[in-house]
Amino acid sequence: MMNGFRGLEEALQQPEAATTLSPQLSSPPFDQDVEAARRIVDLIFGPPGSRPFAVRYWNGWTDDIREQVDFTLVVRTPGALRRVLLPPSEMALIEAFLDDCLDVEGDMTTAGRLADSLQRGLSSLTAATSIARLVLQLPRDPAPSSTGPGRRLARALLPHTRQADERAVRFHYDVGNDFYRFWLDERMQYSCAYFPTGAESLDEAQTAKLEHVCRKLRLQPGDRLLDVGCGWGGLLHYAGTRYGVEGVGITLSEQQAEIARERLAADGLGERCRIEVRDYRDMHTLGGFDKAVSIGMREHVGASHLAAYFSAVAARLRTGGLFLDHGIARGGMAETRGVHAWAARRFWRRDAFIRRYVFPDGELVPMGRLVTVGERAGLEVRDVENLREHYTRTLRCWVERLEGRHCELVALVGERTYRVWRLYMAATALGFSGGALTLIQTLYAKPHAGGRVDLPLTRADVYSR
Repeated sequence: MMNGFRGLEEALQQPEAATTLSPQLSSPPFDQDVEAARRIVDLIFGPPGSRPFAVRYWNGWTDDIREQVDFTLVVRTPGALRRVLLPPSEMALIEAFLDDCLDVEGDMTTAGRLADSLQRGLSSLTAATSIARLVLQLPRDPAPSSTGPGRRLARALLPHTRQADERAVRFHYDVGNDFYRFWLDERMQYSCAYFPTGAESLDEAQTAKLEHVCRKLRLQPGDRLLDVGCGWGGLLHYAGTRYGVEGVGITLSEQQAEIARERLAADGLGERCRIEVRDYRDMHTLGGFDKAVSIGMREHVGASHLAAYFSAVAARLRTGGLFLDHGIARGGMAETRGVHAWAARRFWRRDAFIRRYVFPDGELVPMGRLVTVGERAGLEVRDVENLREHYTRTLRCWVERLEGRHCELVALVGERTYRVWRLYMAATALGFSGGALTLIQTLYAKPHAGGRVDLPLTRADVYSR
């Protein structure tokens, strides 16, 4: 990869040279820019027919007219490839898509592999040099008029201070309740669903997830439940109506809290369950709880603050209590450390999109680190379940729903924001399916003196109906 980047830089410093272009077959009137763009695509991704996608250019010419392709890459402007390749980076490719210089028609999840294919295509010095000479023949597109959401927010504050965490969470969730309603399930569960048979609808799978969590926590009527990062209150509402618990949910998003309170009040749960806008570091005044749960919140905490997160939950848990942590971790297929990982971050700008546009300050760690930090906080691991395939299914459902409501969502939040979310969820689905990301449910217990834990000897009760 680094050899390719150096080759591209060196080639750009040399005089431009004429390049022989392949002839077109029954194409629109000759366009030298289109011919250069076609050659660039062939050099990076392979010729038409050898790659799983078609390419359509701004003049209407389409390379590869097979009936079955995974998707069509649309190059909308003559300068789009120059923008992506000078200098080449994952972020340049993504921002060209966000600005509609590039587009994808078809399977967006499969299209997420384009960045890796582009990186591989530039790994050869010879190929990078040939590509650079062609890139220089392309015109420059005008500078985009929008700088995009999230850039200033992501850089304004030191990460994981109270103020930074509050602003980051609100940036992500306060895009608007109506936006989330379009593509989430009826309970607005913005986390991995649970597909016991694989045939469930998204709504059925999200209900199954709530039931799965409640069973793992062995909830009983009268239990006091703490929900750390409660979102729109779906779990607290479910546990209150189905299991008769009392509870407190905390969130940093006022918009989420508003919806959660309305739902609890509408079903007569306002006296037993309440929602507070509160930081997890400020839970000491909430009293003690029999059970605690955190779904999709730990990713926002930051690696350096995980000890504080687990300790804060453990301090609120009564002796003998249970805590279920449900969240994303770095998978075993994630990128390794070393010079290649450094180069990917430095030159290729991997993960910059998520941090800038979606999850400012979001940070993932491997499962082993989570277990270690949790146990150091006085919690004992009793059960670990990997739900990676379930999150792949969940994300594909979300992408389908998002794409099915394209017009309404663009009218609500604009095309650029729609593209951010479509790309984010499709790319994340690819991360889960390939093993770079994983979803871990970990059940912890706070043992009694002497080590006793109030759990059955097997997990049979979780799966019995």
